[in-house]
Amino acid sequence: MATLKGQNLRILTIGDQGANQVIAMATSCTITLTGNTDEAQTKDDVGMASKPEVISKGWSVQVESLDVTDVGAMLTAIKSMTKFLLCWDEVSTTDNQTAETNTFSRTGEAYLADATFQFDNRTNSTKSVQFQGTSALTHDTDLPATTTITPSNTYTKGQFVRLFLGSDNTATPATVVAAALSLSLHVSLQLEDSTTKDTTGDYVVQEPVSLSYDISTSALVRSGESVGSLVGGKGLSDLETIYENSTPVKWQIANVSGTNNRTKGSVIASGSCILSQLTINAAVKTNATFEAQLNGYGEYTVGA
Repeated sequence: MATLKGQNLRILTIGDQGANQVIAMATSCTITLTGNTDEAQTKDDVGMASKPEVISKGWSVQVESLDVTDVGAMLTAIKSMTKFLLCWDEVSTTDNQTAETNTFSRTGEAYLADATFQFDNRTNSTKSVQFQGTSALTHDTDLPATTTITPSNTYTKGQFVRLFLGSDNTATPATVVAAALSLSLHVSLQLEDSTTKDTTGDYVVQEPVSLSYDISTSALVRSGESVGSLVGGKGLSDLETIYENSTPVKWQIANVSGTNNRTKGSVIASGSCILSQLTINAAVKTNATFEAQLNGYGEYTVGA
């Protein structure tokens, strides 16, 4: 039997979140099964050797993908604290998407606990999602029929997704971060062990307790390009002013086009944020840059 290659082991979502379909355009996945142990050695045991025993179990799944077209759906799922029914299995046939119900396949419920969307200049945009298991794992031999996803083979270039920042927490932001180099949106759902003595089995049951998000971006302090767009941009001095004011400002992440990629198109997400850190980098024989870290203030909105 041939060695199993990584492209033939995939994560699938089952039911309301996709009727047994793979996470599209995935580049890697990592499955972690954890056994939490406690020391069981007593005075009755001879010798110094440890005797750990498993007292609880947990699991998580992480997937990296080049498909960011579902960013809205992912942001909605994590905000609404939606449970996913996940399966990992060997796949084959068209586009490596048909589950084979291999003996190592497992199925279980999980929350989307962490998601990072990266939009960097002149690179393919990426997403990294992590699911935290909240149920026992089972081996199902009767999975629903696979819904095949036709790969678009269309990649979202990072320069066509930009951060718009306002100057206060009232007006809709109209200007991008000028001469930007990178943009990252990270959302995290904090979970807490909710098992009690009434809970059967060894698996830890998780429940959401809070939601947080942050945005990071980097840009040149000054660009040598001739900016012909009528849409203005926010530079280092503008972000220093936001920092000095210590008050929330409106933000939007949107698709862009036009001159200097500054014309706002469809809005991916929006909300308010606090500028929590501003770092200016100026090393010899390199372009002077700055990095801004923005923490979400209140809930975000998917779309405008």
